[in-house]
Amino acid sequence: MHTDIEERARDLAAYIIENKATVRAAAARFGVSKSTVHKDMSERLEQIDRALWLRVRAILELNKAERHIRGGLATRKKYRGE
Repeated sequence: MHTDIEERARDLAAYIIENKATVRAAAARFGVSKSTVHKDMSERLEQIDRALWLRVRAILELNKAERHIRGGLATRKKYRGE
């Protein structure tokens, strides 16, 4: 695996952990696609640094569990004209 890909995966992981960021937010911050972030976090990071991968996975699982709430809040905001 290329060093730059490993470095990107570690940087993405650090960002997600520090900010409890979503895949979408991390992708926007680093200028890559959501698919790239997802692949880096779910496949590559596990091979690079398992301890870091476990910490990221916990945050991503929490985000996944809460996404229906975020969607509802976004819809509410939209229809209130905010």
